[in-house]
Amino acid sequence: MTQTPSAALAEFSATLTYDMIPSAVIARCEDFLLDTFGSMLAGFPARPVKAIRDFALAMGPAQGSAQIIGSTQTTSPLFAALINGAAAHMVEQDDVHNGSVFHPAAVVFPAALAMAQETGASGKDLLTACVAGYEVGIRVGEFLGRSHYRIFHTTGTAGTIAAAVAAGRLMNLSPAQMLDAIGSAGTQAAGLWEFLRTAADSKQLHTAKAAANGLTAAWLARDGFTGAKQILEGAQGMGAGMSSDADPARLTDRLGSRWALAETSFKYHASCRHTHPAADALASVMQNHGLAAADISRVITHVHQGAIDVLGAVTRPETVHQSKFSMGTVLALIALRQRAGMPEFDAALNDQTVADFRDRVTMELDEEVDTAYPQRWIGKVSVVTQDGRTLQGRVDEPKGDPGNTLSREEIRQKVRGLAQYGKSLSDDQVAAGMQTIEAIGTAARVGAIY
Repeated sequence: MTQTPSAALAEFSATLTYDMIPSAVIARCEDFLLDTFGSMLAGFPARPVKAIRDFALAMGPAQGSAQIIGSTQTTSPLFAALINGAAAHMVEQDDVHNGSVFHPAAVVFPAALAMAQETGASGKDLLTACVAGYEVGIRVGEFLGRSHYRIFHTTGTAGTIAAAVAAGRLMNLSPAQMLDAIGSAGTQAAGLWEFLRTAADSKQLHTAKAAANGLTAAWLARDGFTGAKQILEGAQGMGAGMSSDADPARLTDRLGSRWALAETSFKYHASCRHTHPAADALASVMQNHGLAAADISRVITHVHQGAIDVLGAVTRPETVHQSKFSMGTVLALIALRQRAGMPEFDAALNDQTVADFRDRVTMELDEEVDTAYPQRWIGKVSVVTQDGRTLQGRVDEPKGDPGNTLSREEIRQKVRGLAQYGKSLSDDQVAAGMQTIEAIGTAARVGAIY
């Protein structure tokens, strides 16, 4: 009997071992864990994250096996995954896989770290589970396709599956149990883009619940709770209900030989990834032609449809977080401040010079860029100068993409900057956390990160 795609994913993730994973993929997984540590620290004090944290600590135990990153508090694995999942995605600095338009780190690491601390797993076990979560979650995102992403936040939907797989691997689920976990995760998968229109806080709930619901699904499966066997490709599954272009072949694409984790990109700018290609292209034009912001009359960004679908809803940002989904705001910061980091966004919301430049930026659908997306995120801009010139800018691989990636030292610098922004830990605690993560593969038992 032919194995279903869902069953193939379950068997792969339940039987994956550390020795099966290339050393370069393991090293990159450590890089992403380090990168995510910084994002959690930066996101920890944010108001939406605090609301979720206050809820979790009211509902859950005040002490437990799992660490709340950014504090000295602990709680149960479920609520640690919830809190850390919210924090990891707050400042828009967590990683992204281009082809699936999915942010794996924000959902995989919170669930996996909580379960590793609960079970006393080794560092190698943790890394193996995280690779499994990335490989499955990315393929689910690719399976759901572009039509899904127009309405659904893939990190909330595919992310629930990814978190379940990562947690399940740390529970040593059998392939049959892992299939149940995937089924229970899929039936809980959710996350809608409508929040962007009114600057709502829902995006943090998407990653928080994806991490926690995935962990729940795995825990239940371990105890015999059954789930749908074809929740992904079934007649009434996620593909049928959430997509018009779902392709089941993508679920098992070169499973075990193509390592999708290695295709994942770091975020350089603290904004929605759809803004990054144009931001890099504008920076290139300004540098190459010696332009200042005052020299620019308008900027036309040539984008894919996904950018229009997500960013088009934001015309006048009402919050700092919403401004990170404003193409005009991001390009204004690049033009005016040469950087689009967290401090720049905090200062930009009520800055009239930023607003003036923002209103000179437009998006236009570009056939070449749209055809290449989502496998490639090309940046193209036309810059019209005050003296009437039209200058073209192009970037084929934005900073952070695998072909233009961050070095380990650049990641360390990024983490330090994120930690300083969050102000939740001392410099010594941050240094200890970074040291722990960089040596995680040798840890006999995963405990507190700092």
